[in-house]
Amino acid sequence: MNPQRLNPSKLLLSKWTARQPRNREKHFLVTELHCDEEGTVLQVELQAVLTQRTERLDWRALQDDERWLMGWK
Repeated sequence: MNPQRLNPSKLLLSKWTARQPRNREKHFLVTELHCDEEGTVLQVELQAVLTQRTERLDWRALQDDERWLMGWK
């Protein structure tokens, strides 16, 4: 499987679907980008649409097509 090609600086407000939803949380929105001093994106803040719960993860985790689908499916 080829990893999805992502531009981390364009992830803000992108939509994602969890392949294995937990607590009925399936759809997520990137609400924040966390960068280092040079402006390089390191992590993203994902917000669950259903519950508004947020979690922070390495942006590269979104390239794992066994865990995440781009868009809301």
